[in-house]
Amino acid sequence: MSDELRALVTELVGDRADEWDRAGVIPADVVRKLGRAGALCPEVPVKFGGLGLSSLDNGEFTAHVGALCSSLRSLMTSQGMAAWAIQRFGSAEQRAHYLARLTSGELVGIAFSERGAGSDLAAMGTTIRAEGDEVVVDGAKIWVTGAGYADMIVVIGRFGDGAAAVVVPVDAPGVQISRVANPMGCRAAGHSNVELHDVRLPAEALLRGAGQPLQMLVTSALTYGRVSVAWGCVGILRACLGAAARHAKARQQFGKPLAEHQLVGRHLAELLVAEQIATRACEHASRCWDDNSPEMITAAVVAKHVSAGHAARGASSAVQVLASSGANDGHVVARAYRDAKLMEIIEGSNEICQLVLAEHALAVAS
Repeated sequence: MSDELRALVTELVGDRADEWDRAGVIPADVVRKLGRAGALCPEVPVKFGGLGLSSLDNGEFTAHVGALCSSLRSLMTSQGMAAWAIQRFGSAEQRAHYLARLTSGELVGIAFSERGAGSDLAAMGTTIRAEGDEVVVDGAKIWVTGAGYADMIVVIGRFGDGAAAVVVPVDAPGVQISRVANPMGCRAAGHSNVELHDVRLPAEALLRGAGQPLQMLVTSALTYGRVSVAWGCVGILRACLGAAARHAKARQQFGKPLAEHQLVGRHLAELLVAEQIATRACEHASRCWDDNSPEMITAAVVAKHVSAGHAARGASSAVQVLASSGANDGHVVARAYRDAKLMEIIEGSNEICQLVLAEHALAVAS
């Protein structure tokens, strides 16, 4: 099935990623078709209408998508995170209802960040409260990936002394969505700001896990996202390595192929090493996920941190090798250069990842 998915995405994307990046939008028919094929959240179990892919198989598929179009891969990450949150925290009825919609063509985003609360979860101001047979949502979220395409958004907010997730239809009264203007990277991923003013929904929209600690709820969803982003970065590295190697092999300088100049060859070698290191880190994280290993959370942070860092440096090396050829806006390595930098920020910045890993190192040492 993953081979069929790869073929489907390859056909749909073709050579249009540059066009989508410049326009800042992926055609709706492409996104809907992939949604109906279950390709935007392939790990959803078969019993809910999904493809039931393992994390490892989904990871390789995600890398393939990431090599073609990081904006499309970003939609996969967002849809997958939201689907996982519903699967993890929803009741049996909620899982059956919402997951079937997400595997039949409907689109979803997941909203964490706020202007005063990015990595600082304690500063989150969005509130979710129960009032009789309704749930009421108030707040504002920023940079919600996929919200520009979404039919619904899983909103994370404070719920009493804990936290909750609620599924909010984008056409509900009080919901206002505005696209982020001119994002640096993943320009066609539908990044949007979402305002929620006295949004009243049926109580059934509140996922069953309401009331648990905010850190636990967010970490669960972010772990899926970190693994997905990490695999997407593997795709970025593969695209950069391929583009740089082809250029260095074909381009003549001083009477010989560019690749035969040792300093250029060093860039190619380092790109290959970076791709291999990132792939191994992602494979380990996915195996931990599939085995439900206690190492899973740490392995996901390691994979995301390692892969994002290598993708940013690798894209920079690829631009260096291609020089003016790769400096044109829209070229695969120029796009990768912008997209990869964003990967060092989302789902836990480099610095947050380092803090998490430092805490883990101290805990192990004690």
